[in-house]
Amino acid sequence: MHPTLAGGDSTLIALPNSIRTNTELQRFELPVDGGIAVLDYELRGNKLYLTHAGTPPESRGRGIAAEITREALEWAREQGLTVVPLCSFVGAYMRAHPEFSNLLE
Repeated sequence: MHPTLAGGDSTLIALPNSIRTNTELQRFELPVDGGIAVLDYELRGNKLYLTHAGTPPESRGRGIAAEITREALEWAREQGLTVVPLCSFVGAYMRAHPEFSNLLE
């Protein structure tokens, strides 16, 4: 289980590299220049549907979406979840990183 962030808000769970999962909004978040980079998800049973990756324009082209995606996939692995990549970026990332292929449905 991941520790909660300072303040004890159980809807925000800290992940490595300052990435957190916001369970209330169902998204992984990383504060970056220009705002917050996100990877939206829906958790249904033991399936993690990754629906949209977004990075503020000021922070694009620096591998931030890839970093969030990698951490989300590692989190899914730790939780024993199956991943359903509905976001085209996540699908492309998983094709380029076969070490995560065992997470696919």
